[in-house]
Formats: sequence, C-alpha cells, structure tokens
Amino acid sequence: MRNYPLSIFNYQFPSPRLPKYAPLCTMPPMKENTNTNDEPTLNYGGQAVIEGVMMRGSKALAVAVRNPAGKIVVHTEPLNQHIYGSRMAKTPFLRGLTLLWDALGLGIKALMFSGDVAMEEEDNDGKEAAKAFEGPAQWATIAFSLTFSVLLFFVLPTVVADLAVRVLPADSQSISNLIEGIVRLVLLVGYIWGIGRMEDIKRVYSYHGAEHKTINAFEDGAELTPEIVAGYSLEHPRCGTAFLLTVVVISILFYTLLPDVINDNLLIRILSRIVLLPVIAGVSYEFLRFTAKHQDNAFIRLITKPNLALQHLTTNEPSLDIIEVAIVALERVLAYEGGDEVVEGTAVIDDETAVYKESPILAPVG
Repeated sequence: MRNYPLSIFNYQFPSPRLPKYAPLCTMPPMKENTNTNDEPTLNYGGQAVIEGVMMRGSKALAVAVRNPAGKIVVHTEPLNQHIYGSRMAKTPFLRGLTLLWDALGLGIKALMFSGDVAMEEEDNDGKEAAKAFEGPAQWATIAFSLTFSVLLFFVLPTVVADLAVRVLPADSQSISNLIEGIVRLVLLVGYIWGIGRMEDIKRVYSYHGAEHKTINAFEDGAELTPEIVAGYSLEHPRCGTAFLLTVVVISILFYTLLPDVINDNLLIRILSRIVLLPVIAGVSYEFLRFTAKHQDNAFIRLITKPNLALQHLTTNEPSLDIIEVAIVALERVLAYEGGDEVVEGTAVIDDETAVYKESPILAPVG
C-alpha cells in the first residue's frame, strides 16, 4: 500500500440538523428540494480516499473504491451511536471535538480499506480490505500525524515569530501574533499546494472534487447521475479545508487576547498554543457550522469566500467515472438511513450491469 499524506483537508463535516436548503454561492441556480417534509433534512459529509470516496450521514458511512478491474467495491457500516447519539455530540463547542476525533479514526480505516482495494490484484472483492473496519484504528499513525501537524503548524510559527520580534526594532506582542499567524497561513497553504503536486494526490483531489459535487447536487435536489452532478460546484462551505483556514484565523484572535506574561516566555507561549488548540478547534467547528447554515446571507458569503477559494487547491475537476464512485457511496448511505434493506458489509458493483454481486463476506443489495 502506498503512503499518502494524512490530513483532513478533504474531509467534509456532516451537519446533522441543518435546514432543508444549503445553497452555495457558486452553485448552479437552486431548484426546489424534492423533500417536501417539514422536518429538516440531514446534511451529509465525506472524505476522498485512495481511488474512492467515503460518505457519512448520522447513522451510517459508506466507502466506495474503484478496484483495478474497474468495478466499484463499496463497504457500508453503521456509525457508533454511543458517540453520534450522545449528549456531547449535540453540545455546542464540545461536539466538534467529539466528531473530529472519531473522524480521525474512521478516516484512517477508510484510507486503509481504499488502499487495499485499489492496489491489490484485479479480482479483489474487498474481503481482506474490509478487515480494516473490524479492528482498532491505527492510533500510532494518528498520533504521529497529530504530532507532526502541531509541530509544523503551531510550534514552528510560534518559534519563528519569537525570533522575528527579537530582531525587529518594534517589540510588540500584536506584531508577534500577526507574524505567527502569517507564517502559519503560509505553511498551511504551502503544504496543501506542495502535496497537491504529487500525481497520486492529484487523483485524490479529483475524488475530493467529486465528493463536493455529489453533495452539492444532492442538497440541490438534483438527480444523482454523473452527467448532472458534473455541472455542480467544486466548493462546499463545510469542507475540511475551510475548517483549517478558519482555525488559523481564529487562532490569531485567541492568541492576541492572551496576557503578556504568557507571550513573553517562549516555552509558556508554545504550551499555550497546544493547550488552547482544542478550544480553537471547537470554536472553529461552530463557526463553520453556522456559516454553512446561513449561506443565503450576503455578509456570510463574503466572509467565507477565502474558505471556498482555498478549496481550489484541494479539489480537481473529476471525470464521470470518478463522480460515479462518489454517487455510489452517497446512495448507499441514503439507502441505509432511509430504511431500505441494505445489508451491512462489502459489495462489488459491476459497471456494465450496475448489479451488486455477492461476495463471501457480504450480501447483495436489493
């Protein structure tokens, strides 16, 4: 299995109780949602993986991956309702941390599954790959990724800002915090741009674009066919890329409010960045959730333009066959949460017949 940079750049957060409409400023003209129920519809999130897409709702997730034979292998399983149905998952500022932490584990499992399906022999039916969902997540990998991210995007900018202030004629904490924020932003954008030059990641970014387009089409009430979905926007306000940019901006505001006694000592300053990171992440999640819910407001659309613009570094225009994979993942989740008879497990889809074929570890979809 190949090594891929781990990130939440392409993760799109589910927002379980948003209104019926979730318009985007760059989407095609909105059509009336086919859901006429007065109850708010569920909003779905997703993540691009290797040669595929993971989609999530409030009750289930599905990962669809194109195998070397050209068939789509899709795995469906319920989400842990002890997490997603808990009070903490519904409490503002705490729910973001809960969902983000679980997303890391699920994201690692989805990447492992997709890598095994995409890289193995052509007759791969997902049997071995599905075992990634049976055991614990690769917590060592998660710990390494988190440590690397904290060191690169939080500790390093703090050290650079401290050194810069020492050589500048003006010794100001405000200037130091501004330099720190600029360095953090440059590192974030540079990292996203840099890994996006890798051929393998370019293809992952295409699946990321397909994931956005598919959710945009669904939220617009459009028919989910590759040709129709292709006309929708690459941008989405709940994207993980937008979340990371929001974290950078809000961190500048938070750190500026800290007393000088913290900012004057480099070690204490670094520790404050790490300690406050969960708080900043929780606030950023709520901000992202709020702005996604109010995209019909001109001011909200204005302040979220940078978030949407940054997504053009993490998405590429997908081909129709890539979009097809994203549609399969979303439709599987919709079927599960809609009460249709969907058997948990893994299935193989034949492109030519669009029929689910039985596999030794799964049952076909009716």
